[in-house]
Amino acid sequence: MKDCSIQLSNHPGDLGRVAQALARRGVNIKALAAISVGGVAMARILPDDIVVARSALEAASIRFTEGEVHQVLLENKAGVLASVTNRLGEAGINLEALYVTGIADDLVELAIVSDNPKKAKKILEEF
Repeated sequence: MKDCSIQLSNHPGDLGRVAQALARRGVNIKALAAISVGGVAMARILPDDIVVARSALEAASIRFTEGEVHQVLLENKAGVLASVTNRLGEAGINLEALYVTGIADDLVELAIVSDNPKKAKKILEEF
């Protein structure tokens, strides 16, 4: 699974242009994170189909990068996120994005993008 990282111009309608490009091709957004800090805006999108999303963004001349995503199912209780992120940090893995993709009963599903996907995958399999 992959996500798309898009630097936006931080102008009205910018995220709408991205969403519209994906919608035109029938891409569903499974998770989204967007933020503006100091006049710089960034969106990270987890599409349901990276191949079609890639095509849609390219057709709309929207520049993006892709990141490898690993999903992990964790207990939804205090300290679990700290345990996972500390373990990744101790291994020298930097997080690039983290999405909550689902919550059910006492479980939470996270999608994680890091700077070392192979090493992160091995660590996340321990949880």
